[in-house]
Amino acid sequence: MAKNETRLNRINEELKKEISHILTFELKNPNVTGLLSVTRAKITPDFKYAKIYVSVLNSKDIDKTMQGLKESSGFIRSQIAKTINLRITPELVFELDDSMEYGMRIDNILKELNDKK
Repeated sequence: MAKNETRLNRINEELKKEISHILTFELKNPNVTGLLSVTRAKITPDFKYAKIYVSVLNSKDIDKTMQGLKESSGFIRSQIAKTINLRITPELVFELDDSMEYGMRIDNILKELNDKK
């Protein structure tokens, strides 16, 4: 059990790193705008699917960006197949991770409270 979990974690990290690279240097979809960062990847134990959590900053349209990522998932998947040696290259499911945005909002509220003192 623990051995398999270690392997999954290693693959998650590798996916995160590789997808970050692809989004930054290789993806040419005009709908994908803003600063994208892959916050984490979570592959299913059967390796069929991987949820990719992305944080989007300064995007013209976050919904359009997420749609662009969904449209580009085939390309991203084929790039992963070239670099990560897995029997099955997982189907990619992109999820918006707004935790950074949420954290920035809380930071701003705290700053405002401090400034009022």
